[in-house]
Amino acid sequence: MYIYNVTINIDESIHDEWLKWIHNHIPDVLATGRFVSAKLTQVLVEEEMGGITYSVQYRAKTRKDLDDYYKLDAEKMRNDSKHFNGKFVAFRTELKIIKEF
Repeated sequence: MYIYNVTINIDESIHDEWLKWIHNHIPDVLATGRFVSAKLTQVLVEEEMGGITYSVQYRAKTRKDLDDYYKLDAEKMRNDSKHFNGKFVAFRTELKIIKEF
């Protein structure tokens, strides 16, 4: 199992609009069929630059599912957030689940 994690810091001026948008965006990402579930969390840290930080964790069954997402879906999904450009910073990480307890 793999986790595709997207951490986003949102400017407070668009926070409410972005939060509504992400609630619709996550189901769109899941509809690609590459992920089995997703979790939206708020990161409990005060950033020097301000804003509010969230993490979206998408779970993929296989490495192939994650690679297919990058090849076939990621560009379109990232383009969906263009109207927020300049008002957020995002970075992505991949995690491989070794064992769950």
